[in-house]
Amino acid sequence: MPIRHLVLLRFKDAATAEQRQHLEQEFSALQSKISAVQSLEWGTNNSPEGLAKGFTHCFNLTFADEAARARYLPHPAHLAFVDILKPALDDVLVLDYAV
Repeated sequence: MPIRHLVLLRFKDAATAEQRQHLEQEFSALQSKISAVQSLEWGTNNSPEGLAKGFTHCFNLTFADEAARARYLPHPAHLAFVDILKPALDDVLVLDYAV
């Protein structure tokens, strides 16, 4: 059963537009670096509801199954991305669900 891995990011106020753009590119590049990622979509919040609580970026990854997600989480490319993300990150919310 496919798994969706939804990641919402809230950046620190000090994170520059250039830093954010670089992190967007690096997160997006994980699809080409990690074969377990079937698809990756992302975008920035444009909801008129005002309920985002400061989260600005949404990344939605799809895995074939839980085993594929299990290969992704400890993958060196994923861990390297997390290392460059953390200094700019204020908060993160991750939800996974089966489809």
